[in-house]
Amino acid sequence: MVKVKPFAAIRPPKAIVKEVASRPYDVLSSQEAKAEAGEKSLLHIIKPEIDFDPIREEQDPAVYAKAVENFKLWQQRGWLVQDAKENYYVYAQTMGDRTQYGLVVCANTEDYTSGAIKKHELTRKDKEDDRMVHVRNQSANLEPVFFAYPDNAAIAAIVAKYTAGKPEYDFVADDGFGHKLWVIDDDKDIAAITAAFASIPAFYVADGHHRTAAAARVGAERRDANPAHNGSEEYNYFMAVVFPASQLKIMDYNRVVKDLAGLSTEEFIAALRKDFTVEEAKCSGPYRPCRLHNFSMYLDGKWYSLDAKEGTYDDKDPIGVLDVTVLSNLVLDKILHIGDLRTSKRIDFVGGIRGLGELQRRVDSGEMAVAFALYPVTMDQLVNIADTGNIMPPKTTWFEPKLRSGITIHKF
Repeated sequence: MVKVKPFAAIRPPKAIVKEVASRPYDVLSSQEAKAEAGEKSLLHIIKPEIDFDPIREEQDPAVYAKAVENFKLWQQRGWLVQDAKENYYVYAQTMGDRTQYGLVVCANTEDYTSGAIKKHELTRKDKEDDRMVHVRNQSANLEPVFFAYPDNAAIAAIVAKYTAGKPEYDFVADDGFGHKLWVIDDDKDIAAITAAFASIPAFYVADGHHRTAAAARVGAERRDANPAHNGSEEYNYFMAVVFPASQLKIMDYNRVVKDLAGLSTEEFIAALRKDFTVEEAKCSGPYRPCRLHNFSMYLDGKWYSLDAKEGTYDDKDPIGVLDVTVLSNLVLDKILHIGDLRTSKRIDFVGGIRGLGELQRRVDSGEMAVAFALYPVTMDQLVNIADTGNIMPPKTTWFEPKLRSGITIHKF
């Protein structure tokens, strides 16, 4: 079972929330962040390398120091203000005609250690270490992690009660996604939420594996350094937005490769035909995969449909059924000799939010030789993998919309 608690969020005044709130640190390059950041943007705190000219390396000690300086400055200027009491918060995101309603809570670091917070991806130590330094230096979780949980009627009823009223925040970001926040400040409702989550068996990390691992490591550091540790200290908790699993949708996460490993187009397609039925797509525009084990490929100005032949995948295996596994085994490794997706410089990954046109653009530009689009993973597959203790291949899931950073901050 999972443990949550309310917290007194540090957050922007209503009048400037759109100016302060930003996209997450890991979806922007430093150059993109510098161009996007307004005067009050949280990007100056979560990507402080942008305040140097020229932009410095993210792991530069001066950059970490600048983050601490800016966080203090934003509070001094009143751009970030702490609530007077501990609350829960409802955070709604709207993308097109779909809205998802999450609760902003503090999750427990020991739940991550025990496995009650379940992961489906491996973390990279360098990224985990970088986020750990920020959490340690700030004594704060500046950006929330994104969790899913099994639907619960009691929690849904409380969320519905608050979302029927006027939100504290209501804005549309420059990317067109809508964001709303309601404050749950009634003590009875707060106690009911805490009790309801005590019956929830697990959280599932949707987005934020590195931030979750970093928060757990800092919590363990503080615990080990405190002889009077009793488990109730604020450092035992970190900020998460938790959504009912039924409301979430996973987008495709696609691949582009720089070369054909010395093969000609004809040789490459011939190699593919050993494990796939390969047909030139008959549609006028980009071809999108229409079912599991069907892939699209863009090569030499043409879109193709690839169907994996029966016997080349294992639908009874939680990992073997995934199309990222099928593509990795039969194409990336077997034909193109890309064995480690986490370290190879010959491959890049494109989130589905960018569309199939981005795959075509990168190949047509000459930057890449071939692109592959995959059928999206489902939430049921993600939960099954996490429950069975398996790990997905790198860059498997892409969630949209992304959580906006700076709407709430947890200080400990």
